Amino acid sequence: MGSPITFSGFNNIDFSTVLNALMTQAAIPLNQLQARQSALQKQQTNFETLSSKLAAISSASTALADPATLRSATATTTDAAALAISASGSTLPGHYDVVVRELARSQVTASATTTPDADTTAVATAGALEIAGIQITVSQPVTLRQLAEAINASEAPVTATVVASGTSQYRLVLTASASGVDNAFTVGNTLSGGSGVTFTDTDGDGVSGDTAADNAVQALDADVTVNNIQITSSSNTLTEAIPGATLTLLRRDPAATIGIDVASDSTATRTTLQSFVTAYNAFASFYTTQATAARGGDESSIGRNPMVRGLQTDIRNSLLQAQTTGGRYTNLSQIGLEFSRTGQLQLNEATFNAAMSADPDAVRSLLSGAGGTSAFERVATTLETYTSGSGLISGVKQQLTASISRLGTQIDAMTRRLLTQRATMQREFVEAEAAMTRLKNQSGNLGSLSTNLTSAI
Repeated sequence: MGSPITFSGFNNIDFSTVLNALMTQAAIPLNQLQARQSALQKQQTNFETLSSKLAAISSASTALADPATLRSATATTTDAAALAISASGSTLPGHYDVVVRELARSQVTASATTTPDADTTAVATAGALEIAGIQITVSQPVTLRQLAEAINASEAPVTATVVASGTSQYRLVLTASASGVDNAFTVGNTLSGGSGVTFTDTDGDGVSGDTAADNAVQALDADVTVNNIQITSSSNTLTEAIPGATLTLLRRDPAATIGIDVASDSTATRTTLQSFVTAYNAFASFYTTQATAARGGDESSIGRNPMVRGLQTDIRNSLLQAQTTGGRYTNLSQIGLEFSRTGQLQLNEATFNAAMSADPDAVRSLLSGAGGTSAFERVATTLETYTSGSGLISGVKQQLTASISRLGTQIDAMTRRLLTQRATMQREFVEAEAAMTRLKNQSGNLGSLSTNLTSAI
């Protein structure tokens, strides 16, 4: 119990101090409820953090269970200036001989006539250009620049530019939007008026661009051989010449054979496995921190929650369980994935590299679960029971939300009672102060009367 409050000094009592002291003692149960609610709210935040860390483990587990994410390849070329290659996990390892006999080219057609300027002289006042079947109609005077802008604003599959080919000599240049023979275009010209715009028509058929002599650059398809198999393409980027690889043709040289070597690479397997290690260790560190806080009596920790302890055990057991696939490797420790003394996961690089060198397919089978259920599939399945909408963590969160709400109701009710109690006590103290003042005044009057009587005697 607190020390009793003593009133002394008559009405020189500091009632405010007395009132605050009484209310502080009365508010102790309220403070306890608020502290409990705050602890539960922090637990709720900790469960949100736990959920995010488990989501990272689940994502990494799913990636490891997918054989496609575990494969990568490296590709080298004997002439990177002529041919670039980008390999993927599905690229077939081997040697490929490539000859770039022709590059794909976009058609370029320039006007045969020139104008002394691009922005002043009207080159046409009526008529139309028909480019690849698209009509660009002129109904008023246009300069060469304005004609180019009208072409670019149309749906014609070309880009129009104005090029200075000499002093006071400007030409209209049309370039196909895409390379290859299939993207070649023709030009029909019925423009009239102005200084005039014409295009070369070598064969005199009234159409320009349909013969090589009409064009500055003739549209061409890429022409290559890969291991003596001819391949043509409208683009210089080939995605099907070598399965799983992208070839970029950079230089034509029909007399040169470019060698490409594709080899399997452990990078994707290592990277995907390391992502899981990172995700698991983030969870393990969080769990250790929570468990330590719980042992120290921290009410906001979730380390004492039996569900959380069971979760950590379930994940660990899933990783330690052997895979009965009949393959070369049956345990993750055989490929270098092991627990440290502190409970963290680590990838032993020497063991991993040795396993990948000896049998990379067996390593990937162990990780992805080919022929059986992998450790990471088990982890993903285990996490589902905890993190799904109807899982264990969701149930705990709902319980916390309900408890926080109940405490909030109790806190609100107790706060109202304390406010009422304070108001009542304050009124009583005001009345006591007034009574004491009256008594003091009466005491003074009695003293004066006594003095007067003594003087009279």
